[in-house]
Amino acid sequence: MVFRHFGRAGAGETALRLREATQTRDGLLLIGLDAELAEAVGADGVHLPERALGQAAGLAAARPDWRITGAVHSGTTLATSGLDALVASPVFAAGGASSARPPLGPDRFAEWVRAASCPVYALGGIGTSNARGLIGSGACGIAGVSAVRTAFGPA
Repeated sequence: MVFRHFGRAGAGETALRLREATQTRDGLLLIGLDAELAEAVGADGVHLPERALGQAAGLAAARPDWRITGAVHSGTTLATSGLDALVASPVFAAGGASSARPPLGPDRFAEWVRAASCPVYALGGIGTSNARGLIGSGACGIAGVSAVRTAFGPA
């Protein structure tokens, strides 16, 4: 679970609830771009937006027990040191923040996976109709935002 609060009111309370939920289900909790909040709630690490991937090596050195992941959209940061995994997006046409970005498609995504210095998750527009298109791409897994929201109903 990646909690991307980015200054939202009540982020600390939500992070604590997510920590409890992930611990009782043997899951991981990463906090988006906030090492202080991650530390405060006992999270398993942080998830960095592409603009902050330069922080990965320092965080990894300071907290070798943490998992550190990063978002990648441009393909220029595929060999960032200090990361345990990357999340590449959008693989397919997606909504939300990724709607303005052109989709990578399975072939270009597979190229990114081969060029990356760590495992890569696929994100963006992935659903039951297209997930099979990622078989053989080298993805270590798939991630979702709208699929999770849909599963839990309206907010």
